[in-house]
Amino acid sequence: MDSPTILNNIKSVQQSVDKANGLSNEHYIDPLMFKEESEAIIKSSWSGIAVSADIPNIGDAKPLDFLGIPLLLIRDNDFRVRVFENICRHRGMKLINHPKKIEGAIRCPYHSWCYAKTGDLISTPHVGGPGKNLHRSIAKEDLGLNEVRSYVWRDVIFVNISGKAQDFDDTHAELIERWSEFDCPMYHGGEDSKFSLNLASNYKLVVENYCESYHLPWVHPGLNSYSRLEDHYNIVDYGKFSGQGTRVYEQFKGKDGQAAFPDFPNLSGKWSEGAEYIAVYPNVLLGVQRDHTFAIILNPMSYNETMEHIHFYYATSTTDAKTRKINAKQWKEVFEEDIFVVQGMQSGRYAPSFDGGRFSPVMDKATHCFHDWIAGKIDAYRS
Repeated sequence: MDSPTILNNIKSVQQSVDKANGLSNEHYIDPLMFKEESEAIIKSSWSGIAVSADIPNIGDAKPLDFLGIPLLLIRDNDFRVRVFENICRHRGMKLINHPKKIEGAIRCPYHSWCYAKTGDLISTPHVGGPGKNLHRSIAKEDLGLNEVRSYVWRDVIFVNISGKAQDFDDTHAELIERWSEFDCPMYHGGEDSKFSLNLASNYKLVVENYCESYHLPWVHPGLNSYSRLEDHYNIVDYGKFSGQGTRVYEQFKGKDGQAAFPDFPNLSGKWSEGAEYIAVYPNVLLGVQRDHTFAIILNPMSYNETMEHIHFYYATSTTDAKTRKINAKQWKEVFEEDIFVVQGMQSGRYAPSFDGGRFSPVMDKATHCFHDWIAGKIDAYRS
């Protein structure tokens, strides 16, 4: 993993955009590299795993696997979103296998140890022998569920598996400030406003493609017909985030030609025709427009497979369901146009002579910013 070739590539990636190469093939096709990156990048950072709309009500619980880790999302009695390791502290039994409503306690199906929605261990039946529910060696206050550090921003549930990252507010202070005008209530569009895509690609290629508008004329000719390449700009903050923006966003229109969705309140003139699409490293892609927003969460299933979960949000809870469905369908068509690109790049990474490629100093700054961030995280991990 620390071969001179790979080490030299890391240094090359960290050059200025006009001189840098991209990440080498190993970062996309090597299972051992994927394992290292999972530790160095995904587990050490604030990574997205779901949206809080997945557990809208008190007692809602949803299990999921992230990098092979069994996790449990739950909405506690104080309406707080919590994330736990989805295992009993007794013998490591998985607690919940399917989304469900927790009316009372979380009960382990193996020996019936029970936990409150806060993760506290509250019951250990027969732990001291038949009919004896206590034992001096079992301190319940020390055996609650293992809670994973979490934070909710723009409805995305971020987790820091390692527990060592800076606070989310500090890590993403500049981005939070950049989009502070959108710090207002937003409403998930429901079942008609979400979908998932399965991609035969490393998750990083999805991020790279999302960051730039360079590909619009050839991959998204329909989109480019009204939001042209020349109407876009780069968003680059090295070491933090990157993406693209457009100056000609048009509101989604209904059949009568009127705006289909109300605007978010108190937006400045920048957003009258502007929109921005930013990658929150390492695996969350966000978009904001005056009348709706979206969140894309990338679940890296392996070095060459990614699940992409897309959710749409609106300024009110009463937007028309049929129109929301049409909006999601139109966006889905755009996102599906990218599939052949990221899968084609994934296949291309098996070409042994490919050196990571070069960047257009004008068009690829946002992608290089992401590569530079990845290289910096790996460098720090190995130090």
